[in-house]
Amino acid sequence: MASFTVEKRKTAAGIIRYRCILRVKKESAIVYQESRTFGKLADARTWGKAMVSHIEVNGIPGQAPEMPTIRELIASYRQDPDISKKIGRTKGYVLDLLADSDIAKLPANQLSTVAIINHCRDRNGAGAKPQTVAQDISYLKSVMAAAKPVFGIPVSDEVIREVTPVLHTMGLIGKSERRSRRPTDSELAKLREGLTERMSHHGSKIPLVDILDFSILSCMRISEVCAIRWDDIDQEAKAVMVRNRKDPRKKAGNHMWVPLLGDAWEIMQRQPRTDELIFPYNSKSVTVGFQRVRNSLGIEDLRYHDLRREGASRLFEAGYSIEEVAQVTGHRSLNVLWQVYTELFPGRLHAKMKAPS
Repeated sequence: MASFTVEKRKTAAGIIRYRCILRVKKESAIVYQESRTFGKLADARTWGKAMVSHIEVNGIPGQAPEMPTIRELIASYRQDPDISKKIGRTKGYVLDLLADSDIAKLPANQLSTVAIINHCRDRNGAGAKPQTVAQDISYLKSVMAAAKPVFGIPVSDEVIREVTPVLHTMGLIGKSERRSRRPTDSELAKLREGLTERMSHHGSKIPLVDILDFSILSCMRISEVCAIRWDDIDQEAKAVMVRNRKDPRKKAGNHMWVPLLGDAWEIMQRQPRTDELIFPYNSKSVTVGFQRVRNSLGIEDLRYHDLRREGASRLFEAGYSIEEVAQVTGHRSLNVLWQVYTELFPGRLHAKMKAPS
């Protein structure tokens, strides 16, 4: 730990001088010391503060910086002003779990394939699914890849890239299981009733039923629903611009015009224009309200995001093509929608084959 003290001294000629002594201690032992003498007390203190700050950022002069642990590297990654604003809730949660794991105790330059495999085995043994553990490895890779260019720490993500194929082969990590859960008509009726009851509570201002129905009809993510603006409406086309729509290949600036079909347009129009946002509510608060009502009703394994799949499924059932559905859902790749389509309607291809020409 770096610190400084200032000593007042008088020269043989009777002139008052101030000597600033900088020390760095490690486990009570002095590992570095430097001093400088000034004519003014303020100058001595300014130098001492500047040197302490420099050492805390850059390490002891002339010595290689001490290798941080993976936990410390994760902390630096999370606190970086440019990186932190792009860390979503899921990634932040996973990074916090990683920081508390045994692998995070290692110095960053001692991360090995064996340590990574053991971490994955421990996580699997504790009940985490391969797709969940895959998130650990993916986000740890992001931290290690940023270490050298961003923080000047001489490590890389090479060891993770080397071990990833082995982790897949061993079954320790894997791709996420594709969900096919859709709410039944009965479940949706119960949810609307329960959300209506919740809206009647004192102080409740969120139109939960309208947001539920709008989420299904628009196929938007709840974060997108709570971010659309009145200024972004095209009245003639009955469409709204969804800004920064999620895209694995483009994190920002992915703006898309989305047609509001059926009752989605009417639901939007009846919202009070008291804010620049159409639904000026915290998306987390909406999700929490949904989850509490869902749990109280005993509805199992239904997530808010499943409403987006429900909306896409209804469009397919109404006869819209995959390309038309993609215009609503915002999918850049049609592969995901194709899998939803074939899961819902596997018999349609057979029906076409049997149809008379």
